[in-house]
Amino acid sequence: MKSEFRSWSDVRVFLAVLREGSTLAASRALGMAQPTVARRIDALEHELGVALFERDTRGFHPTEIAQALCPAAEAIETAASAFSEEVRDLSQPRPIRLTAFSENLSDRTLEIISEFLTKNPGVEFDFIRSAGILDIAANEADIAIRLSRTPQDPNLIRRLISTAQFTLYGSPEYARAHGLPASPNDMVGHKLLAYRRDDAPAFFYDWMLKYVPETDVHRRFAEVRLLDAAVVAGQGLAVMNLRLIEPLEKAGKIVRCFEPPEELDCPHMMLASPDAWRRPEVRAFFKFFAPRYAEIFK
Repeated sequence: MKSEFRSWSDVRVFLAVLREGSTLAASRALGMAQPTVARRIDALEHELGVALFERDTRGFHPTEIAQALCPAAEAIETAASAFSEEVRDLSQPRPIRLTAFSENLSDRTLEIISEFLTKNPGVEFDFIRSAGILDIAANEADIAIRLSRTPQDPNLIRRLISTAQFTLYGSPEYARAHGLPASPNDMVGHKLLAYRRDDAPAFFYDWMLKYVPETDVHRRFAEVRLLDAAVVAGQGLAVMNLRLIEPLEKAGKIVRCFEPPEELDCPHMMLASPDAWRRPEVRAFFKFFAPRYAEIFK
């Protein structure tokens, strides 16, 4: 005996006839021709190998089998309705959640994003400016612009933008008063300033402690701009990103202590979560933005 059905639409017709009591009333409820409703019921009964309705001049009367099948049919109806609602929700435009360190969202970066928006007026963005590392694999953001030395989840979509370089800087005022170390091994005895916060990697702080006692780290800052201002003010020396600090160096407000140590080099990545990558607008933005953003760092 057959025991399967192949189409939710047949269950939908079955429930309509069960509830309305006739193929005519069901056809009105479904917006379907009455002969089509009758044929669908006949086909479903043939497919299942059971009688679902008894017919007479007063309409269609459900058999005991039909009544027993009703809860399961309604469960299918509920699931199909939930599926349709989920599809509608997913098809609605959602902002692309882009997380990045504040300094990475520079004027030039925003110009590239603005150019993309001009070509794609239906897309919106939600910027998450954070020094902390959001878990994009867990959908805390869709795309991340990130400096990271730790191995990335292999499931993430990745693009290497550049290799960021860092070295130690001080102000001319500090240099006149204390001199500048010529290498990491010469940092002992200098006033060192460090970027340190619980939600961000402590790489540079730990790097300093390879060469100096912790007592040489005079102040710790949770905000990079405050750290930069302290260096410019002559309060001490700090590790800085060559690219981001370039305007201050060109203006003569800070001085490089020594050439960037290779051990401080850091991959500058653009990452996207697998779930976000399924969205056409995320793929389009990633492919548009990555090469143009990379040009900034050449």
